[in-house]
Amino acid sequence: MSAVRHRLLAAAVSVPVLIGALGACGYGSEAKKDTSAQVAPKGPKTDGLDQIKLGFFGNTTHATPLIGLQSGRFQKELGGTEVKTSLFNAGPAEIEALNSGAIDIGWIGPSPAINGYAKSHGKSLKIISGSASGGVSLVVNPKKVKGLDDLKGKKIATPQLGNTQDVALLNFLSDKGYKVDATTGKGDVTVQRTDNKVTPTVFEQGSIDGAWVPEPTASKLVAAGGKTILDEKKLWKDGKFVITNMIVSQKFLKEHPKAVEAVLRASVKTNAWIRSHPDEAKKDLNAKLAEPDVAGKALPADVLDPAFKNIDITDDPLAATLQEEADHAVKAGLLKKPDLKGIYDLTLLNKVLKSEGKQPVDDAGLGTK
Repeated sequence: MSAVRHRLLAAAVSVPVLIGALGACGYGSEAKKDTSAQVAPKGPKTDGLDQIKLGFFGNTTHATPLIGLQSGRFQKELGGTEVKTSLFNAGPAEIEALNSGAIDIGWIGPSPAINGYAKSHGKSLKIISGSASGGVSLVVNPKKVKGLDDLKGKKIATPQLGNTQDVALLNFLSDKGYKVDATTGKGDVTVQRTDNKVTPTVFEQGSIDGAWVPEPTASKLVAAGGKTILDEKKLWKDGKFVITNMIVSQKFLKEHPKAVEAVLRASVKTNAWIRSHPDEAKKDLNAKLAEPDVAGKALPADVLDPAFKNIDITDDPLAATLQEEADHAVKAGLLKKPDLKGIYDLTLLNKVLKSEGKQPVDDAGLGTK
């Protein structure tokens, strides 16, 4: 959900790294620094830290950090420790920032999290919480594509070679019996890797017949005359699959657990508020997107409303679906089967959930070794 961002294709990476230096749903590859929280630091410093560095994307699948920053919840939970943020448009760039210490905690899609963990042999990061589920659709030009059985010979865009949506489309096409070369995208259906930020333009120009994309790109295509012929939720048990997770540097988690817990507490409280106040949350999200150092422009109602509605906010990282997404990448030939054991550490999340009167979440056997 990642991210998701797509001018960082790494053509020569070796397994077990996913081809294309995976992203989830991003909008290019540049990172913008120091997006400020709305509340000033006040009170004791958490874990003695002067600041904590958070990373995220400027799109609707990252509603948790965007709304949490807009409301000041993260700063309030961290007291005198200043929240510093970096905005990313590429999953690989965010992983690099995490590895270098440029950020401590980030929100990111499943594919770059898998990629980062596998590439570091399980030493770079931990997934510590969920954030969002769903929000991915196959949108087509209804004049060119009549339905799911009318894809042969068509050109369908995905955000990036090997990214989360690319893997999902390749897996779907394989299950439908279509033959497609995963690397070139050529076959019965042409899979054209196209940056999310330009997908609406090439769609309107007729250069593609449809796209398997995350929000808000999917809703932008619908607003431009496209038709949703498949919501990816329909392919998953109970309609749930991870699109955005929270990750943390293992070094930071070990050295500053109180700070991580404070960020998780802010995340859980933000998610609860979003679910109970959707209309206000949507306004906060759009206000944050409109800031010059985020997206720089608010979304129109005919894009914002469906894009926000199509995403499910969750604390649960939906760990079983992460493993399944990795399996899909292996099946497509884009990933050598990774060992994901230990990619999750949900200890602090479950502590926070318990304190908030909520049920614990499960790591699907992929918890800390």
